[in-house]
Amino acid sequence: MTKKIDFYFDFISPYSFLAHKKIINSYDRSKFNYKAILLGGLHNLSGITAPAFNERKMKNMKNDCNLIAKKNKIDFVWNEKFPINSLYLMRGYLLINNDKKDKYFDLCFDAYWKNNEDISKKEIIENILSKCEIKPDDFEKGIKDQKIKDELKDLTNIAFKNDIFGAPTFVVNKNLFWGQDRLEYALDELKN
Repeated sequence: MTKKIDFYFDFISPYSFLAHKKIINSYDRSKFNYKAILLGGLHNLSGITAPAFNERKMKNMKNDCNLIAKKNKIDFVWNEKFPINSLYLMRGYLLINNDKKDKYFDLCFDAYWKNNEDISKKEIIENILSKCEIKPDDFEKGIKDQKIKDELKDLTNIAFKNDIFGAPTFVVNKNLFWGQDRLEYALDELKN
């Protein structure tokens, strides 16, 4: 029996941000095992065209995210730089020590989906790293390490092999729940 919910995310996903905010506002964060994936890579493996590249889907997604944020009282701003390449940020999440992971995670998500910052810019990343007391040179070197590159690639491939095709996805007791609106279903499954 699973004691935690696996939460597959990418910083590029507004729905992952909204799900995370629902978790920290209403639930116990420690019940979740945050699993980094590269959403663009997952979409490529699945043959999915991301909503960002479909004008009608994009229009609906912006509206949908704003409705969800308003209903759940989450500070949310659609980022003007959407989409960005989240590769280095996701590798960074894997690189960072566990005692700084939550802070890095929260700062990256807030910078992008709350503060409308371009987190692909060096100065924004360096500001986040400074708040986490991480040296930018160590970060830059670490995200280029082959072990970290392979880890993110492997996590994304494993997610694909387990039928995960988007973010957020929650997995509990081998049952998959896709989308921020399935969070409560995953929590129910955890109780059962």
